[in-house]
Amino acid sequence: MAQGFLQSFDSKIEVYSAGTLPVTKVNTRAIEVMAEVGIDISKNSPKSVDDFLYDQWDYVITVCDDANETCPVFSGKVNHRLHIGFSDPSQITGSEEFIMKEFRRVRDEIKKEFYNFYNTNLKIR
Repeated sequence: MAQGFLQSFDSKIEVYSAGTLPVTKVNTRAIEVMAEVGIDISKNSPKSVDDFLYDQWDYVITVCDDANETCPVFSGKVNHRLHIGFSDPSQITGSEEFIMKEFRRVRDEIKKEFYNFYNTNLKIR
């Protein structure tokens, strides 16, 4: 979701998303709640952080508390390493209505925090 929002703020920036334990496909609930705000992430595919460890990055940002603890050391050049943490809505249990409410809550938190990050660090003034 963070990648989708950052790309929506500025299509000229390069944004990559990867996980420490990537799943086989993007969560359908994440696709649905992002579509509700006009962002299509249905064509994204999960990638392993291992694929990016030796590359050069302006920012490496972890978003799940789990990832902050288990993120490997990047051997490539990383200018800034940040953690902007959110609960992982895919771990929520309960009724479908409750789960979707949590996906929307986390989506909205991600949008707010990454819009602030974008305006503070990436937006060309």
